[in-house]
Amino acid sequence: MCGVLIILNKFIALKLINLYNYSMKLTFHGGAKMVTGANYLLETNDPSAGSGQATRILIDCGLNQGSGYCERLNFEPFPFDPKTIDAVLITHSHIDHIGRLPQLYKAGFRGSIYSTAPTKDFSEELLIDSEHLLNKEAEEKKLAPIYSLDDVNKTMELWQTVKYHQKFKIGLAAGGFEIEFYDAGHILGSAFIAVSAEGKRIIFSGDLGNVLAPLVKDTEIIDKADYVLIESAYGGRIHEDLEARKEILEDLIEETIKAGGVLMIPAFAMERTQELLYELNELVENNRIPKAPIFVDSPLAIKLTSAYKKYSQDSDYFDQEALSTLRKGDAIFDFPGLRLTLTTEQSKEINDVLPPKIIIAGSGMSQGGRILHHEYRYLSDPKNTILFIGYQTQGSLGRRILDGVKTGQPFSVKIFGEEIPVRCKVKAIGGYSAHADQPKLLNWLRPMRLNLKKVFIVQGEEDQMVLLARKIRDELAIDAAMPLKGEEYVL
Repeated sequence: MCGVLIILNKFIALKLINLYNYSMKLTFHGGAKMVTGANYLLETNDPSAGSGQATRILIDCGLNQGSGYCERLNFEPFPFDPKTIDAVLITHSHIDHIGRLPQLYKAGFRGSIYSTAPTKDFSEELLIDSEHLLNKEAEEKKLAPIYSLDDVNKTMELWQTVKYHQKFKIGLAAGGFEIEFYDAGHILGSAFIAVSAEGKRIIFSGDLGNVLAPLVKDTEIIDKADYVLIESAYGGRIHEDLEARKEILEDLIEETIKAGGVLMIPAFAMERTQELLYELNELVENNRIPKAPIFVDSPLAIKLTSAYKKYSQDSDYFDQEALSTLRKGDAIFDFPGLRLTLTTEQSKEINDVLPPKIIIAGSGMSQGGRILHHEYRYLSDPKNTILFIGYQTQGSLGRRILDGVKTGQPFSVKIFGEEIPVRCKVKAIGGYSAHADQPKLLNWLRPMRLNLKKVFIVQGEEDQMVLLARKIRDELAIDAAMPLKGEEYVL
């Protein structure tokens, strides 16, 4: 009898070992208590491939942005062996989700990269632009460049495109992952990704879109998942509605033009610039704002706008309202008064145009790019206005300007080594964010609540994560965790 018990105990122990070995493991290598640097490693052991044979995928491989500390993280080696990664799934083309892909290639990754077609097109332009900026940064810090243009080109050779709802597998049939992309409604081609294995389904939100954003379709809703990673950039905030943001923009333009000033808009080259052009097109053509030259002073934004035009008749990506406008013959990225300044010389010539004028320039957080030259020139004049329409991460120049205004005291910021007093009006419109706010995040989770075992809150500052976690626990009765960088969970 004793022998039978020993055999049974061994059998149970082996079962438990096998259960552990074949469970999915999720590790948070980025986006943990940080807005940027999204990077998640998901592993599952494959019983059909023999003991210890794992399928390993990454979801996003983003650059850390914002403070000096964040930027230093980009020069550190990956905390896993890139040679062992079978595939990378990309939610969308923002650099904090794709920016370290060529570095991954340089370190030995030779698997496949999957995304939608627009994401691939936009990513190539963004990675080329990022390579130039990162090499400049490496030179200043006397560090080796993290990757080269050749690494970017080789990375693109590994890239495959998939359509929304086109299911595919990674790994062996018995124990690999089944993948499906859904429309996240964040930027053109953005996705949240469902990964299924071992009878479990985990959703990676990427960045979820704002309500009724122009150009892109609304965020898709699903009702079944066991685990969800959800972004939280605006986890504790509520945006202005679409009409309110347009009215605020209209009022600010009118006020600045009447004052004879300059309206500076630091804008992300991807999506935010195109949304602005879409709405400015309507304001100009309906004579809702006074006439003034509008400059798009961003070579990258101009190139990406051309890529937008490539998909402008594709109902898989553009929403019905934008498609209807385009089919009527309205060139939404071209209207009276709009000037695209591609070259450095054209950019310098903006200074020769007397105010009033509107300047849209990158980068969106004022961390670099041509907007710095305009801020250097115009921040100190009370007639001027700077308008932030996107998220300003901690440590960025844009955030320092916004936080400085909140103190109600005179302040200055350092640009090109000089202290520039900020005397202009400083405004922000949260409704222009391409991110979902708290109500939208909760509404996206709500249909999944009956099956969800746990929600992991990522890609946010800690105060926003805490507010969202509290709402998820109180209103949806779901366990919500805020993982630390490097933390592992067995699912």
